[in-house]
Amino acid sequence: MKGDDTGLVGGRVLMQRTGGAAGLLSRASRTRLVAMLLLAALALAAAGCAGRDLSPPPPPPDPMDRELYRIGVTDLLRIAVWRNDDLSIDVPVRPDGKISVPLLDDVQAAGLTPTELKEILSREFAEYITAPNVTVVVLSMGSRSISVIGGVNRPGQIPIERNLRVLEAIAAAGGFSTFAQKDDVRVVRRTDDGGEVEFRFDYGAYIKGNAPGTNIELVSGDTIIVPD
Repeated sequence: MKGDDTGLVGGRVLMQRTGGAAGLLSRASRTRLVAMLLLAALALAAAGCAGRDLSPPPPPPDPMDRELYRIGVTDLLRIAVWRNDDLSIDVPVRPDGKISVPLLDDVQAAGLTPTELKEILSREFAEYITAPNVTVVVLSMGSRSISVIGGVNRPGQIPIERNLRVLEAIAAAGGFSTFAQKDDVRVVRRTDDGGEVEFRFDYGAYIKGNAPGTNIELVSGDTIIVPD
């Protein structure tokens, strides 16, 4: 019986030791797993940052170098033909870039300046009326907009109908939300080569006068990201 008891005691000790070793191994495995997950997360974050350049604020645009406005889809145009009220219309630019004009049917408008469209319409109308005097006015620039997302009260698209800067866009989006990270606002802009650049805007620093030039003028297609 004593030999049997000794065997039972030894078995218990062996099981305890084996269980303890298994527990240590399990903890070590968990530690390695957590470390691997952290490394993976850091790698993903680094990859995300590496995909977009953080650029210094662009220089203010020179008023003399501004590009001529080109008509875009969803713009609203007024076509006025002097002394021909039946031909004068207010017309939106369709998704295919064309407008419907009396006598002329469909005319390409998107991508043209108002002056270029005027010349085309004048040439086409000349087949029906003598010396047509045509005026093209852009009533609404619906094709030009920026987006504000994240920590604002009314995220969404904002039309650009005049020169618009970061603070004005955020105000138009209802201002910062309660938990907005005002010191890390980003403006993402597409580049001509298909890439993206990022400009940083620190609201607190700008208000204190420590970040001049960062309240940049926005261009159509910009996206303002307000982390929250």
